Amino acid sequence: MNDMTSTNPAYVINPAAIPTLPVAGSQALFPVHRIYCVGRNFADHAIEMGHDPNKEPPFFFQKNPDTLVLSGTDFPYPAQSKDVHHEVELVVALKSGGKDIPLDKALDCVYGYAVGLDMTRRDLQNEAKKLGRPWETGKAFEASAPCGPLHPVSKVGHPSAGAIWIKVNGEVRQTGDLNQMIWKVPEMISYLSGLFTLQPGDLIFAGTPAGVGAIVKGDVMVAHVDGVDELTFKVG
Repeated sequence: MNDMTSTNPAYVINPAAIPTLPVAGSQALFPVHRIYCVGRNFADHAIEMGHDPNKEPPFFFQKNPDTLVLSGTDFPYPAQSKDVHHEVELVVALKSGGKDIPLDKALDCVYGYAVGLDMTRRDLQNEAKKLGRPWETGKAFEASAPCGPLHPVSKVGHPSAGAIWIKVNGEVRQTGDLNQMIWKVPEMISYLSGLFTLQPGDLIFAGTPAGVGAIVKGDVMVAHVDGVDELTFKVG
């Protein structure tokens, strides 16, 4: 007879590994709990997607933690799409969380920052938009969140200005400045904590500038955020 009071659970299947990001300059790993992405957080990107940036409160969607692709690994071109787009973003990693976090306490929750890509099956996302359906098929597919190592606040501070760009095969596609974000990092954290109880290990992809565009197999993407990092992903 099984002892159901045992303190060691007997899983019926092997549990999945905890998704992690490396911490730059160390052997430490950052365990990832959830991935939140803020939509249309740069005015020029909101305009290119057909929206008025002056009338929208921030909105968020999620990617699964196991969609992360670590630096040094190819981004595999996904199935069921012929129009996959790059979106370069600053990534915010939380060391603490809570609900209804005051604006002046929000940055206290931040462990560090990274450079990430919100890869998007744009054709599937556009179809979902037309039908009034959720975006998961366009946004939360496998390997849709390439991300570089985390850089602790103690090393890089809290980046609030500086260039953010992506080159594809050496050609600049997206370029902007962190100071162009409509909702700044403290505002994102505070607002988001009113919708969800934020947890240590949560990541926030903080939005992308204008210039999103399609990639194809064989392309090389180089993503950069001033004062944080620069990383390269080949499209496999």
